Amino acid sequence: MTENFIKGMDVSTLIEEEQCGARYFDNGKEGELLDILKNYGTNYVRLRLWNDPYDENGNPYGAGTNDIDKTIELSKRAKAHDMGILLDLHYSDFWADPGKQIIPKAWRGKNVKELEEAVYDFTLDTMRRLHEEGVPPTMVQVGNEITNGLLWPYGLKPNFDEIALFINAGIRAVKAIDKEVPIMIHLDNGGLNEMYVEWFDNFIRRGEDFDIIGLSYYPFWHGTLDELSFNMMDMAKRYGKKIVVAEVSMGFSMEDYRSYEGRPADELKGMATREELLEKLTYPMTKQGQADFMLDVMNRIKAVEGGLGFFYWEPGWIPVPGCGWATEAALEFTGEKGPGGNEWANQALFDYDGNALSALSTIRDF
Repeated sequence: MTENFIKGMDVSTLIEEEQCGARYFDNGKEGELLDILKNYGTNYVRLRLWNDPYDENGNPYGAGTNDIDKTIELSKRAKAHDMGILLDLHYSDFWADPGKQIIPKAWRGKNVKELEEAVYDFTLDTMRRLHEEGVPPTMVQVGNEITNGLLWPYGLKPNFDEIALFINAGIRAVKAIDKEVPIMIHLDNGGLNEMYVEWFDNFIRRGEDFDIIGLSYYPFWHGTLDELSFNMMDMAKRYGKKIVVAEVSMGFSMEDYRSYEGRPADELKGMATREELLEKLTYPMTKQGQADFMLDVMNRIKAVEGGLGFFYWEPGWIPVPGCGWATEAALEFTGEKGPGGNEWANQALFDYDGNALSALSTIRDF
């Protein structure tokens, strides 16, 4: 499935970061992000795709505003760097995760059967377009962190019949265009074995075949590293699937970065600033702690029979004015409260000024 250990990076915000003025440096020399990442051993990118990340008046939702055109552009840039491409289909117009799986605007009012057809058609059209553009994905993720299902309320856990119906439609559409491309199913909370067993027991009884179990692992949310290791090994043995940590990150600083975004001195909502979360960390939120954490994670993945590698989540999402997690149009779509600032900058692999951090050398040398 892959000759080399996957050292992947989710760079979905890259175009927007560049448009907002982000600059990246390696040992003081400015460079393009993918060039720098390539020099540090990155061999894969992960690109999220939202159906229609704009409101009815064409206002973008932000956080990369990852429509098909941006996905194609980033895919071409990745291909030029000889990187694999993991296509991350969200089946929503904006963020899809365990806390929200909002039906796309164009699919509202459809019943279960019609939603199944919409998933199939959208996936088929996406795959066909990427192939026509000369950037077929190297791996496809059908749904994003679908721990609690997708296309709510119809595919809301424990509605496993509907969950499987929608996921199966996506898998069939992918295979209709490319029979060989590996398919990933991705959940969050990578240390919670009981949940994974329940989920995959239910899906495999109902589902199309797939190749990879993807896990998210954020140490402040998702249990201990030992729990992650146990779950990865159990998933590989129990279901005979390959394993990828599809999202992972670790903080390198507790320093406030609001001034870099031009944000007021209100409460920073970033999860890594909360004391109760910090108590759960094995490694300190320092540059060396970030590097040590990544070495530990990579060793644990390598120890799993069928462990393929990882994707670091948004290593280049540094704090610059105008590049946050949600615009006002997006907040209206999700019903969430703002402000929609970065909230992630202290977990990037570049510091607030865009300088490459030591964790990149650790990844390169692994």
